Amino acid sequence: MTSKTGNAILSALMFAGASLMFTPAACAAPAAAAPAAAAAAAPVVTAPVMGLPDFADLVDKAGPAVVNIRTTERVKLGQGGADEEMQEFLRRFFGGQMPPRGGRGGRATPQQPQEERVQRGVGSGFIISDDGYVMTNAHVVEGADEVTVTLTDRREFKAKVLGADTRSDVALLKVEARNLPSLRIGDSNKIRVGEWVIAIGSPFNLENTVTAGIISAKARDTGEYLPLIQSDVAVNPGNSGGPLINMRGEVIGINSQIATLSGAYNGISFAVPIDEVMRVADQIKKTGKVTRGRLGVQISEVTRDVAESLGLGRARGAEVAMVEPGGPAEKAGVKVGDIILKFNGKDIEKSSDLPRQVGGTAVGSRATVSVWRRGQQLDLPVNIVELQDEQAAGAKPQPKKKAPEQNTNALGLQVSDLTAAEKRELKIESGVQVDFADGRAAGAGIQAGDLILQIDNTEVNSAAQFNGLVAKRDPKKPVALLVRRENVTRYVVIKPRQ
Repeated sequence: MTSKTGNAILSALMFAGASLMFTPAACAAPAAAAPAAAAAAAPVVTAPVMGLPDFADLVDKAGPAVVNIRTTERVKLGQGGADEEMQEFLRRFFGGQMPPRGGRGGRATPQQPQEERVQRGVGSGFIISDDGYVMTNAHVVEGADEVTVTLTDRREFKAKVLGADTRSDVALLKVEARNLPSLRIGDSNKIRVGEWVIAIGSPFNLENTVTAGIISAKARDTGEYLPLIQSDVAVNPGNSGGPLINMRGEVIGINSQIATLSGAYNGISFAVPIDEVMRVADQIKKTGKVTRGRLGVQISEVTRDVAESLGLGRARGAEVAMVEPGGPAEKAGVKVGDIILKFNGKDIEKSSDLPRQVGGTAVGSRATVSVWRRGQQLDLPVNIVELQDEQAAGAKPQPKKKAPEQNTNALGLQVSDLTAAEKRELKIESGVQVDFADGRAAGAGIQAGDLILQIDNTEVNSAAQFNGLVAKRDPKKPVALLVRRENVTRYVVIKPRQ
C-alpha cells in the first residue's frame, strides 16, 4: 500500500445526506375528549434518538502519535522503460523540456555509468513509546534504503528499521528522540463487532487524515498467517501501517490490507491485531528477528461430513494431510488422517487456529498435541522446533495398475493389496490401492492410483478386509475414506444414493 511519485490518485466523493425522523409510539387524545379519558390515557412514549459519536477529542488526543513514513530507494537507471515514463510525467505536470541525460549536445553516452534516481514511497505508522519506537507495516519499509518519520508538528527524524516480519506484515522502527507522544496499546481480544473505530494515516500522501467506521468482523481468515480485524473504515494507499483506534483511544490493530476489485477502497479493510503486533515488537527488540514454532504437518479443514463419519459430532479441529519426514510431528507419533483437536490444552476450532498457536509457542519447548484417531482421543508430547521455509513431506507417485476383471464393491471401487516392498517405498504401514473407481466413489473424486488407508475409524489392512467392511455398512449412511494421492492425504466422504 505504498504510493510512488507520479502515481498518486486523488478522488473527490460527494455524499447526499438524509435525516431520520422518529415519531411517537402513541398519540395524545383529541382535545374534545373528556378530561377523565384524557387523564386515563397512557403517557406518550418516544423512541430514543441515537446520535453519532463525536471523534474530535479522540483525534486530538491520538493524532500527535501518528506519523507519516517516507521511504527512499536508490535504483539504477536503465534505457527507456520506467525512466522514459518518469521523464514524460515531469514534462506534463511541471512544464518545459527536461534536459536530456548523457553527453554534450543532448546526446546520451551509453559508455557512461548509469545514473541513479531516488524513488519514494509513502505510508503511515504510530509511536508506541516516548523514547522513539514506531510501528508500521513490513511492506511499507520493504526494500527501503532510507526511512524518514514525520510528526504532526513537522519534526522529521531518520528512522532505523530494527526488524520486519513478513508473515504478520509488522515492522519496528526506532528514531533517536525523547518525550514523544505515544499511543496506548489496547487488547484486540476484547474487541466487539459493531463498535466504533477510527483510522489515522496518510492516504495518497494526505497526512493526518481521519476516517471512521465500525468493526465488521473479528478473526477474519484471509489466507494469511493471522486472523485479521475487518472493518469498514476507509483505508487507501498510504494508510498502510497506521493505527486502528477504539473509542478509548487505544490501538487495537495496524491497518494493512483492503479487499478490492479495483485497487481502491471498496468498503472492506483489514488490520493486524495489536496483540500479535506487540509480540513481534518484543521479539525484534530482544533478538532483532521473529522466531515461531513448527510442528511439521500440512493440514486442512474438517468438514461436517467428515466429522460426522468419524464420530466427532461437529466440524472442528485440523485434519492432518501430510507429515514431514523426520519432523517434530512424525517423531511424536502424529499420523496422516489424525484430527488435531487441541494444542497444549487449547481447542482447535478451525484448521487456521493450529499454525497460530504453534507459532506462538517458544522454540525448544515441549507441548501436547491431542488428536482424534479411529474413534478415540490421544495426547502426544511433541518438541517444538523453529519455523523455517515450509518443507513438503515427500512421497513418490503411487504405481497405477490396470483394473482387474472383477466387479466393483458397493462404493464403486476395485482395490488390490500392496506388497511389503511397495509399503516400504511409500512409507506406509497399511492400506490398499484403488485399481478402478466408478459410481459414487468416482463422483466423490477417487481415482485409480489412490491409496485407501482407512474407512471411517478403521484401519485398512487388505483388499478383502476393505471389501468386507464396505459390504457390512449401512448403504443409507455416508462413509469417510482416508485417501492418499501422491504426497497429500485427506478424508473423502462418499454419500449414499439419493
